[in-house]
Amino acid sequence: MNEFNVNNQELLNLIEVWESRFSALDENEITVRRNSQNRNIKQIVGHLVDSASNNTHRIVHLQYQPSPFKFPDYANFGNNDRWIAIQDYQSENWTHLVQLWKFVNLHIVHVINHVSEDKLENLWTSATGENISLKNMIIDYLWHVKLHLGEIEELLTDMPPGQSPQAGESTVEKSVKT
Repeated sequence: MNEFNVNNQELLNLIEVWESRFSALDENEITVRRNSQNRNIKQIVGHLVDSASNNTHRIVHLQYQPSPFKFPDYANFGNNDRWIAIQDYQSENWTHLVQLWKFVNLHIVHVINHVSEDKLENLWTSATGENISLKNMIIDYLWHVKLHLGEIEELLTDMPPGQSPQAGESTVEKSVKT
């Protein structure tokens, strides 16, 4: 779908850059350092897998269910932490988790490329009562991925959460440019 080509290409670039970065990390780097939500890199990557999976389901449901559609919300009220704990990403094989992250994101790009244009204004009602269009949800997915990759970058550079390496430019954006 032409409307999302730029978004999808940026996501594909992030997958290419971060797959190799993730693969090069040692056990200490992925399990010890924690972000402001007390998640380590392994758990953040697991959360990104959950996000891709849930967003893929939303994209599919929003193309055939009545609008507005209420899809179970895994992300609010602490539920995403439950997903991380129940699936025990902490003990997941790192190589498998990285590959799962890669392929679930390649799949969401494929799904986005096949969204029916006449469904883009269909609405999903979140657990907080907010109505979000399919179009905005697709656009916001890339923002969400970049947010968490930025958290991982902060953990890798031992920077306090919330601080950027250089004013005005995140390291996630820099990794896409290089």
